[in-house]
Amino acid sequence: MSKLKIILPAIVLLLGGAGTYALIATRPVLEPEKPDHNIPIVTVIEAKPETRRLNVHSQGIVKPRHELDLTAEVAGKVTFLHPDFVAGGVFKKDELLMRLDARDYDAAIVQAQAQIAEAKRQLATEQAQADQARTEWQALGTGQPSALVMREPQLTEARAKLKAAESTLLQATNQRSRCELRAPFTGRFYSKAVALGQVIQTGEKLARLYATDVAEIRLPIALEQLAYLDIALNDVKQNPVEVTLTAKLAGALQTWQAHIVRTEGTVDESTGVLYLVAEVQQPRPARFLKPRRSDEAPLLNGLFVEADIQGKTLDNVFALPQQAINAAQQVLIVDNHQQLHSRHLDVLRTEANRVLIQNGLQAGERIITSGIDLPIEGMIVQVGASQ
Repeated sequence: MSKLKIILPAIVLLLGGAGTYALIATRPVLEPEKPDHNIPIVTVIEAKPETRRLNVHSQGIVKPRHELDLTAEVAGKVTFLHPDFVAGGVFKKDELLMRLDARDYDAAIVQAQAQIAEAKRQLATEQAQADQARTEWQALGTGQPSALVMREPQLTEARAKLKAAESTLLQATNQRSRCELRAPFTGRFYSKAVALGQVIQTGEKLARLYATDVAEIRLPIALEQLAYLDIALNDVKQNPVEVTLTAKLAGALQTWQAHIVRTEGTVDESTGVLYLVAEVQQPRPARFLKPRRSDEAPLLNGLFVEADIQGKTLDNVFALPQQAINAAQQVLIVDNHQQLHSRHLDVLRTEANRVLIQNGLQAGERIITSGIDLPIEGMIVQVGASQ
């Protein structure tokens, strides 16, 4: 029994050792994993210098250069109206727009002419009496004659009355001329406020007119945008800047050519912009103006237009897609060894779908546009496609 107690533990130990050896001998061999050497594939564009015109975009509303209210200077009954005296009607410069009953003013002219005739008669009488007084004094008088004896005050009064009568005639003639209202420019009627046979009073508004020979458009420009325009703010006419206007009219996109004629000279306090004024000659064909082209569309008053203002022309400008440059104005460049490098650039201008760069790039350099989520300086990349 005592021998069995000694042998059993020994047998258990031997069996455990044998099992442990068997497990070690038959364990699977784990081979170390090889590192992943996947190289990111990137899309690049080649930097190509170009010559770019830095046009400036703006917008505005077409307005006539001249617009005024036609107002009565005298009272009277309307006896004639222009055939097109309606909203939208057209007229030429110096055309008769309206005539008032002038009979009372004609009578005033006749009365003034009669006053002149009477004043001339009185002046002639006084002149004759003054000559007679001078002759008599030379024959009978002694010493220095008084002005009253020589009838000088009476003569001065007669001359003054003649001038007053002539002034009355001039005033009556002017009043008579104001019975006919003529167009101060070539234009159209915006609205009317009078009818044939109506009696009007002095100062009454009769119609609103606007000129059609020249149209103007106020174009707001941010101050930093002025750097792209070759324009002299003090005298724009030294170097006229061309403008292309576009608008949708009658279902089609129409264009008109204009040019900057002046600036308003003051920065708007509320918006911080400067207004440039563009001008269009003969913006609309009228019944007495032949269109310059058969497909010419009228540039209507009040039309909203987009304006493309001709800017400076710069050489060696690089146009990059917006995705090629990040918010810190950095681009990723692939060198000849397929290594990635980050470079900061000075942006010349950001446009709707591109960024313009003038300095910091060389022709032929490859710029990454996509394929890198976490760029690391010097990392190896594979160029997959070029745009």
